[in-house]
Amino acid sequence: MGAPRLAFPWVAALWALLLASLGSAAGQPLGAEPMCTAQPLARYSITFTGKWSQASFPKQYPLFRPPAQWSSLLGAAHSSDYSLWRKDQYVSNGLREFAERGEAWALMREMEAAGERLQSVHGVFSAPAVPSGTGQTSGELEAHSRHSLVSFVVRIVPSPDWFVGVDSLDLCDSGRWREQVAVDLYPYDAGTDSGFTFSSPNFATVPQDTVTEITASSPSHPANSFYYPRLKALPPIARVTLVRLRQSPRAFVPPALDLGAGGNEIVDSLPAPETPLDCEVSLWSSWGLCAGPCGRLGAKSRTRYVRVRPANHGAPCPPLEEEAPCDPDNCL
Repeated sequence: MGAPRLAFPWVAALWALLLASLGSAAGQPLGAEPMCTAQPLARYSITFTGKWSQASFPKQYPLFRPPAQWSSLLGAAHSSDYSLWRKDQYVSNGLREFAERGEAWALMREMEAAGERLQSVHGVFSAPAVPSGTGQTSGELEAHSRHSLVSFVVRIVPSPDWFVGVDSLDLCDSGRWREQVAVDLYPYDAGTDSGFTFSSPNFATVPQDTVTEITASSPSHPANSFYYPRLKALPPIARVTLVRLRQSPRAFVPPALDLGAGGNEIVDSLPAPETPLDCEVSLWSSWGLCAGPCGRLGAKSRTRYVRVRPANHGAPCPPLEEEAPCDPDNCL
């Protein structure tokens, strides 16, 4: 039996429009927004700049075993079907290993599997580690019109499970590849370890929590390494810049995944902002014995000690000892 004849021309036109829409949607990744209409491929350089200095982040700044530094950068160019990480969502097992221990292979396998199974990842890219808190590292990546989103992560070292990164940054804008993009980066907690400080021992979060942004007041605990209650917002701890590269006649060869440390330390030409750090002292000790001559008032004292010394014009330390009059316990 042949296809049914449509009695009215407007019905035929509507049917043709429906088929065309379905065909167009079938060519896009599931759940995708309208596909980028720029030329199919674009190459970018990606430069990560660490701004984690002792002047900007003086509280508990790691100076040794290990000193402040950054892990290798690991990311992917992908479609909207894929998510490397997302605020308020749970991280994968691969990202957990990367955020806690800097082990990248499980995360790389997850990204490659997403590319093979769902065709949602166009390519994986990386950049070498930075051996200090301030420095640069760089690499290259290739984006496709159907995979114009870029995500990456860099682990903060040392830390319980803290990282910086970008989630689904679109390199295509209004049908054109963006020539240059720069984004300030702030710390995130992967939600898998409950440590408060850079050097906290492993203390698994059970049950696992979602990804949360670390701010100057959250977590609201004085022991937290990023707790600066005088600040409205933390200064950026890093910055990433992507610059479109001119197309060359040669085919693009993805850069080798170099996950080791390299000589990438570069002093930033701009002075780092100085974050004031107030003095923090302990609670008072118990009062000591009351001493003094018989028939007269004696004196007793108590002490406290400095927990965090002030820096960058922060509030100075209050007195560490005080006395009070008392009746002598054993007069002389």
